Amino acid sequence: MKKDRLNVYFDPSLSTELDALAARRKVSKSQIVEAALASFLSPDGADQREAAVVRRLDRLTRAVERLERDQSIGNEAIALFIQFWLTTTPPLPIDMREAAQASGKERYDGFVEALGRRLAKGRTLTKEVSEDPAAADTK
Repeated sequence: MKKDRLNVYFDPSLSTELDALAARRKVSKSQIVEAALASFLSPDGADQREAAVVRRLDRLTRAVERLERDQSIGNEAIALFIQFWLTTTPPLPIDMREAAQASGKERYDGFVEALGRRLAKGRTLTKEVSEDPAAADTK
């Protein structure tokens, strides 16, 4: 089959990538460029690219929805804790505040350590909330 010769110019970095791909796949650079051009000019090419973009957008949408759900769980947990704390903790007398602040710092440091251990083990509130409550009762 007769083929037309065509001289084209590439950006040096693109040319380097083409060389590497040809070597990895053990095919000629002409075959790679010809396949890429055929795909680009194919009437189905636009549909395939659109379908790929739609799939990626769907994946991103699901990821954002999971993030929103996780954010809502975190916000509700913090709000519930703050409401509980504010309704059950009486204000301290002025002469006890310094000691309470020192104790609070120690307790906070312990909290941060416990949180680090929990996250290192892979346990998260989101996972616990997502678990089946009936299964959690049997543990």
